[in-house]
Amino acid sequence: MQPSPLPTPIQAPPPAPPLAPCGHLWVFAYGSLIWRPGFAHLGMHRALLRGWHRSFCLWSHRYRGTPEQPGLVLGLDRGGACHGVAFKVPGQHAAEVLRYLDDRELPDGAEVVYHRRVVPARLLEQGGTVVPAVTYVVNRASRNYVPRLPPEHAAATIARGVGQMGPNRDYLLNTLGHLAQIGVRDRLLARIAALLPPPSIHSGG
Repeated sequence: MQPSPLPTPIQAPPPAPPLAPCGHLWVFAYGSLIWRPGFAHLGMHRALLRGWHRSFCLWSHRYRGTPEQPGLVLGLDRGGACHGVAFKVPGQHAAEVLRYLDDRELPDGAEVVYHRRVVPARLLEQGGTVVPAVTYVVNRASRNYVPRLPPEHAAATIARGVGQMGPNRDYLLNTLGHLAQIGVRDRLLARIAALLPPPSIHSGG
Protein backbone atom coordinates (compact mmCIF):
# COMPACT_ATOMS: atom_id res chain seq x y z
CA MET A 1 0.00 0.00 0.00
CA GLN A 2 1.41 3.36 -1.04
CA PRO A 3 1.69 5.91 1.77
CA SER A 4 -0.48 8.97 1.40
CA PRO A 5 1.43 12.03 0.17
CA LEU A 6 2.15 14.62 2.78
CA PRO A 7 0.01 17.71 2.49
CA THR A 8 1.71 20.74 1.01
CA PRO A 9 2.35 23.23 3.80
CA ILE A 10 0.48 26.47 3.47
CA GLN A 11 2.85 29.42 3.43
CA ALA A 12 1.77 32.45 5.36
CA PRO A 13 1.45 35.61 3.27
CA PRO A 14 4.19 38.21 3.80
CA PRO A 15 3.33 40.82 6.44
CA ALA A 16 1.66 43.94 5.16
CA PRO A 17 3.93 47.00 4.79
CA PRO A 18 3.76 49.32 7.83
CA LEU A 19 1.72 52.09 6.21
CA ALA A 20 0.86 55.31 7.97
CA PRO A 21 -2.82 56.25 8.48
CA CYS A 22 -2.54 58.35 5.31
CA GLY A 23 -1.94 55.14 3.35
CA HIS A 24 1.68 55.86 2.47
CA LEU A 25 5.00 54.39 3.61
CA TRP A 26 7.53 56.62 5.35
CA VAL A 27 11.26 55.84 5.30
CA PHE A 28 13.64 57.58 7.72
CA ALA A 29 17.09 58.17 6.20
CA TYR A 30 20.16 59.25 8.15
CA GLY A 31 23.15 58.37 5.91
CA SER A 32 23.61 57.48 2.25
CA LEU A 33 19.86 57.03 1.74
CA ILE A 34 19.57 60.82 2.05
CA TRP A 35 21.62 61.42 -1.09
CA ARG A 36 21.15 58.08 -2.87
CA PRO A 37 17.70 56.71 -2.01
CA GLY A 38 17.32 54.55 -5.12
CA PHE A 39 13.51 54.54 -5.08
CA ALA A 40 10.72 56.82 -6.30
CA HIS A 41 8.97 58.92 -3.68
CA LEU A 42 6.38 61.67 -3.35
CA GLY A 43 8.59 63.96 -1.32
CA MET A 44 11.24 64.26 1.36
CA HIS A 45 10.92 66.11 4.63
CA ARG A 46 13.35 67.01 7.37
CA ALA A 47 12.58 64.77 10.32
CA LEU A 48 13.66 64.15 13.90
CA LEU A 49 14.02 60.74 15.52
CA ARG A 50 14.45 60.59 19.30
CA GLY A 51 16.06 57.70 21.13
CA TRP A 52 18.64 57.02 18.41
CA HIS A 53 21.73 58.81 17.12
CA ARG A 54 23.81 58.67 13.94
CA SER A 55 27.25 57.11 14.46
CA PHE A 56 30.18 55.67 12.53
CA CYS A 57 29.84 52.43 14.47
CA LEU A 58 30.15 49.72 11.81
CA TRP A 59 33.22 48.33 10.09
CA SER A 60 32.82 48.10 6.32
CA HIS A 61 34.73 45.28 4.63
CA ARG A 62 33.06 45.61 1.25
CA TYR A 63 31.39 48.88 0.26
CA ARG A 64 33.76 51.39 1.88
CA GLY A 65 36.72 49.21 2.78
CA THR A 66 38.20 45.73 2.51
CA PRO A 67 38.87 42.93 5.01
CA GLU A 68 42.52 44.01 5.04
CA GLN A 69 41.75 47.74 5.30
CA PRO A 70 38.22 48.20 6.66
CA GLY A 71 36.30 51.42 6.40
CA LEU A 72 33.43 52.72 8.50
CA VAL A 73 29.75 53.24 7.74
CA LEU A 74 26.94 54.86 9.66
CA GLY A 75 24.37 53.17 11.84
CA LEU A 76 21.60 54.31 14.14
CA ASP A 77 22.67 53.49 17.67
CA ARG A 78 20.69 53.79 20.88
CA GLY A 79 20.40 57.08 22.75
CA GLY A 80 20.20 60.74 21.88
CA ALA A 81 18.44 62.06 18.80
CA CYS A 82 18.98 62.14 15.06
CA HIS A 83 18.00 64.71 12.44
CA GLY A 84 17.51 63.19 9.01
CA VAL A 85 15.06 62.91 6.13
CA ALA A 86 11.71 61.13 5.90
CA PHE A 87 10.75 59.96 2.42
CA LYS A 88 7.06 59.60 1.57
CA VAL A 89 6.46 56.53 -0.63
CA PRO A 90 3.11 55.79 -2.34
CA GLY A 91 1.33 52.95 -0.58
CA GLN A 92 1.00 50.92 -3.77
CA HIS A 93 4.79 50.84 -4.08
CA ALA A 94 5.52 50.15 -0.40
CA ALA A 95 6.16 46.39 -0.69
CA GLU A 96 8.49 46.90 -3.66
CA VAL A 97 10.46 49.64 -1.87
CA LEU A 98 10.77 47.54 1.28
CA ARG A 99 12.17 44.65 -0.75
CA TYR A 100 14.69 47.01 -2.33
CA LEU A 101 15.72 48.43 1.05
CA ASP A 102 16.06 45.00 2.63
CA ASP A 103 18.22 43.84 -0.28
CA ARG A 104 20.36 46.95 0.12
CA GLU A 105 20.69 46.97 3.90
CA LEU A 106 20.27 43.26 4.71
CA PRO A 107 22.17 41.41 1.96
CA ASP A 108 21.57 37.67 1.96
CA GLY A 109 24.45 35.62 3.34
CA ALA A 110 26.39 38.59 4.69
CA GLU A 111 26.99 39.68 8.25
CA VAL A 112 23.73 41.09 9.62
CA VAL A 113 24.70 44.61 10.64
CA TYR A 114 21.25 46.24 10.63
CA HIS A 115 17.75 45.47 11.86
CA ARG A 116 14.71 46.94 10.19
CA ARG A 117 12.55 48.88 12.64
CA VAL A 118 9.44 51.04 12.55
CA VAL A 119 10.12 54.22 14.54
CA PRO A 120 8.17 57.40 15.34
CA ALA A 121 9.67 60.16 13.17
CA ARG A 122 8.60 63.76 13.69
CA LEU A 123 8.16 65.76 10.47
CA LEU A 124 9.64 69.15 11.30
CA GLU A 125 8.12 70.92 8.29
CA GLN A 126 4.63 69.48 8.76
CA GLY A 127 3.64 71.00 12.08
CA GLY A 128 5.49 68.36 14.06
CA THR A 129 3.37 65.47 12.80
CA VAL A 130 4.70 62.10 14.00
CA VAL A 131 4.60 59.27 11.45
CA PRO A 132 5.58 55.58 11.67
CA ALA A 133 8.75 55.31 9.56
CA VAL A 134 10.85 52.37 8.49
CA THR A 135 14.55 52.68 9.25
CA TYR A 136 17.58 50.44 9.80
CA VAL A 137 19.25 50.42 13.21
CA VAL A 138 22.58 48.90 14.10
CA ASN A 139 22.74 45.27 15.20
CA ARG A 140 24.80 45.48 18.37
CA ALA A 141 25.43 41.73 18.24
CA SER A 142 27.22 42.04 14.89
CA ARG A 143 30.96 41.40 14.79
CA ASN A 144 31.23 44.61 12.76
CA TYR A 145 29.78 46.76 15.54
CA VAL A 146 32.38 49.15 16.97
CA PRO A 147 30.91 51.51 19.57
CA ARG A 148 32.37 54.74 20.92
CA LEU A 149 35.22 54.97 18.40
CA PRO A 150 37.28 58.14 19.11
CA PRO A 151 36.98 60.77 16.34
CA GLU A 152 40.73 60.60 15.65
CA HIS A 153 40.55 56.84 15.09
CA ALA A 154 37.43 57.18 12.94
CA ALA A 155 39.06 59.86 10.77
CA ALA A 156 42.22 57.80 10.25
CA THR A 157 40.15 54.76 9.27
CA ILE A 158 37.91 56.72 6.90
CA ALA A 159 40.93 58.39 5.28
CA ARG A 160 42.36 54.99 4.32
CA GLY A 161 39.15 53.15 3.43
CA VAL A 162 38.26 52.38 -0.19
CA GLY A 163 35.66 49.78 -1.19
CA GLN A 164 33.30 48.76 -3.97
CA MET A 165 31.33 51.99 -3.65
CA GLY A 166 34.42 54.20 -3.61
CA PRO A 167 36.47 56.09 -1.02
CA ASN A 168 35.20 56.13 2.53
CA ARG A 169 35.89 59.87 2.76
CA ASP A 170 33.37 60.51 -0.05
CA TYR A 171 30.70 58.72 1.98
CA LEU A 172 31.39 60.97 4.97
CA LEU A 173 31.61 64.21 2.99
CA ASN A 174 28.52 63.46 0.88
CA THR A 175 26.52 62.81 4.03
CA LEU A 176 27.76 66.01 5.67
CA GLY A 177 27.06 68.06 2.55
CA HIS A 178 23.53 66.81 2.10
CA LEU A 179 22.76 67.27 5.79
CA ALA A 180 23.94 70.88 5.44
CA GLN A 181 21.57 71.35 2.50
CA ILE A 182 18.62 70.62 4.77
CA GLY A 183 19.99 72.80 7.56
CA VAL A 184 21.43 70.03 9.75
CA ARG A 185 24.86 70.23 11.32
CA ASP A 186 26.11 66.98 12.83
CA ARG A 187 28.90 68.01 15.19
CA LEU A 188 30.49 64.57 15.47
CA LEU A 189 30.61 64.02 11.71
CA ALA A 190 31.98 67.55 11.25
CA ARG A 191 34.67 66.82 13.84
CA ILE A 192 35.70 63.63 12.03
CA ALA A 193 35.78 65.45 8.68
CA ALA A 194 37.98 68.17 10.15
CA LEU A 195 40.47 65.52 11.23
CA LEU A 196 40.81 63.97 7.76
CA PRO A 197 44.22 64.46 6.12
CA PRO A 198 44.29 66.36 2.80
CA PRO A 199 43.09 64.31 -0.19
CA SER A 200 46.52 64.53 -1.79
CA ILE A 201 47.91 62.09 0.78
CA HIS A 202 44.84 59.86 0.84
CA SER A 203 46.23 56.37 0.45
CA GLY A 204 43.18 55.26 -1.56
CA GLY A 205 44.27 57.49 -4.46
